[in-house]
Amino acid sequence: MLASAAVLFTGTTPALAEPSVAEIEEQIDVAWRKLEPVIEKHNSTRQDLTAKKKQAAALQKKIAPLQSRIDAAMDRVSDFAVQAYKGDKASTFNALLSNKSPAALVGQLSVLDQFARQQQREVQAVVDLKNKLAAQKAPLDRLVSQLTKTEKELAAKKKEIDAEIDKLQELRIKAYGNGSAGPLRPAPCPSTYPGGGAGKAVKFACAQIGKPYSWGAAGPGAYDCSGLTLAAWRQGGVSLPHNARAQRGQTSRISRSALRPGDLVFYYADLSHVGMYVGDGWIVHASRAGEPIKMKRMDDGQIHSFGRPG
Repeated sequence: MLASAAVLFTGTTPALAEPSVAEIEEQIDVAWRKLEPVIEKHNSTRQDLTAKKKQAAALQKKIAPLQSRIDAAMDRVSDFAVQAYKGDKASTFNALLSNKSPAALVGQLSVLDQFARQQQREVQAVVDLKNKLAAQKAPLDRLVSQLTKTEKELAAKKKEIDAEIDKLQELRIKAYGNGSAGPLRPAPCPSTYPGGGAGKAVKFACAQIGKPYSWGAAGPGAYDCSGLTLAAWRQGGVSLPHNARAQRGQTSRISRSALRPGDLVFYYADLSHVGMYVGDGWIVHASRAGEPIKMKRMDDGQIHSFGRPG
């Protein structure tokens, strides 16, 4: 009774319980589900940026010889202007007019007219070339402007992603320290060897178990989810984009019953995560920041669809 009264009068309150590992894990899951689509979109935009830079370089290569032709034509027109300024053409014209022979005068005027026409053609040639250059350069200028804007947006987004990952890492360390939640390879990886390109892909993916997750990475030291499947299937002779949704677009649809090691398993309605099936209901995947590449049960997550590269 006295103890209760003491608490009542002193205002002492019981300490709040620390969140459990399960509660922290749930916080991380919720936050990561929001962040991973942003990362995959970033990967897609960055890949698109690389393709557009190649396109801009190709346009620039086409424009360069045209610019040289314009410079040469402008030099010729400048020569005409200099000669006219010096009076060379005026003195030639006066000499022609002072000629007493009408026949000779007609012939010389014809020569002068041809020369004037030649000048006109040269000037028109420069105008035409400049118009051609402007027409070819306009899409390049728009592309360069777009690339500059995209690069700034990517840089800003990278800062946001890194900041969010730092917060998640603090939560993860709070739950697990610097260790990992559970074994990385709880079953044979792969369970069976399919041979061919799929065999090379799945063997490579299994060999990456234990390497760190790093968003935007496609090896060799670290990977994100689509970076791992990209690198693995590169070993199998298949080129995949660095984006889970885009990878689904380049793979053949297969049923759950047809799954074999090397096939890809896509997750969530927004197709923001992908892993590689390794047999017996397991996948290997780069799950999220702070956790190494590992195996997990395929059904541990909302499966969207299955795909087979090649």
